[in-house]
Amino acid sequence: MTELTLPQLRRVHLVGMGGAGMSGLARLMIDRGVAVSGSDMRDSARLETLRRQGADVYIGHDAAHVAADVDVVIDTPIIPADNPEVAAAHDRGIPVLARSEALALVMADRTVIGVGGTHGKTTTTSMITVALQRCGVDPSFAIGSEVNDLGSNAHTGQGDFFVVEADESDGAFLHMDPAVVVVTNVEPDHLNHWGTFEALEAAFDEFVDLVNPNDGFAVICADQVGSRAVIERARARGTHVVTYGTSADSDYRLVILGSEHAGYRFDVIHRGVRLGDIVLQVPGRHNALNATAALAACHGLGFSTAEIRAGLEAFSGTRRRFEFRGEAGGVRVYDDYAHHPTELEATLTAAREFLGEGPRLVVAFQAHHYYPTALFSREFGAALGLADDVVVLEVFAPGEEPIPGASGQAMAANVPLPPAHVVFEPSWSKVAGHLAARARPGDMVMTLGAGDISLLGPEVLALLREGDR
Repeated sequence: MTELTLPQLRRVHLVGMGGAGMSGLARLMIDRGVAVSGSDMRDSARLETLRRQGADVYIGHDAAHVAADVDVVIDTPIIPADNPEVAAAHDRGIPVLARSEALALVMADRTVIGVGGTHGKTTTTSMITVALQRCGVDPSFAIGSEVNDLGSNAHTGQGDFFVVEADESDGAFLHMDPAVVVVTNVEPDHLNHWGTFEALEAAFDEFVDLVNPNDGFAVICADQVGSRAVIERARARGTHVVTYGTSADSDYRLVILGSEHAGYRFDVIHRGVRLGDIVLQVPGRHNALNATAALAACHGLGFSTAEIRAGLEAFSGTRRRFEFRGEAGGVRVYDDYAHHPTELEATLTAAREFLGEGPRLVVAFQAHHYYPTALFSREFGAALGLADDVVVLEVFAPGEEPIPGASGQAMAANVPLPPAHVVFEPSWSKVAGHLAARARPGDMVMTLGAGDISLLGPEVLALLREGDR
């Protein structure tokens, strides 16, 4: 970790500034009075927002973009080692920080709530932030997606709290000093970085150990095998652990009451005391679990149940998490980031509950990266079997070397539906047509995955409108 401090920084340069995490960091730096420049391979709405906020934005990468007065260059693991801007920094003796290290500088003077887990991080981080706002504080936050209620994915608040999505994919979540950590689940993922599941488990143990042993605490899900093992090991080390879930021994026990219109209703019992019903605007059991984690974290910090509940009930979702894209021809179109088999199963289960009996669920899925595709091809196929009709795209893996057997076609073969209801479509231009042709009035269409599949929603809606004329 660098010995730099935020007050020492006058100008920073971010390589890959258009990404969700890097654009949020740029916004936080600007908020704190640091001059910002950055580059990316293509322009975007995020970069345009940063331009308006005063950042110098460059399209393409060139050593000349690193101005003479830059104090620090910030990059991410996805930036190639031979990037000319990073190389220029090394040549000129300018410190190069990972995004996680730079974010730690921004958070250094705040009370940090770090939310980690294989999945559920973005939504849980967002729920905590919205709940804290309803409790009367103005928290800073850094989240992996834009939050509907917040209008952004990053903000420098006037309050003492900083809520941050803690990314385990490259070990970034270990570069922080949290007062509270949340662990939603621990499952095999990002093993191309960690090597083994055991190494990933050890990293989550280290993450939990970051809390202050005197007044910090960890909020961990008791329902999932991997996170429950983290609970046991943390308690054995003397860490203050608060548990949540449907398990009978959970400190915050979730009692599921079921779907409520387009949302979800549940009750929470805290060590024998009923805290009352909560009605979410977002669907699914998984979101009830995320909300219970948020409740446990905020409640443990001393905020009132009524205000926390009001914040959770006000939460309307984040971009690419069961995001409604529109309706045409009686068909509703949604988009979701689900890119792990467990996430996919949870999202499609929520969609089925949302639909009820009768309407059909038509989905398109695009896997992200060859390694997890090879690792989880059968599991992805099984989860997709929850839909009625499935279109599988080719893997989104720009710049990666293919892995034998890691393909959309192999995944499609693992979907347990009749052949007429499963199609592998390698041509991007034909996918929207497949979805529009298979959907009927009352049905739901979902685009799923972590690649560029989110771009399909408007095209599907346009085709549905044409068919409705």
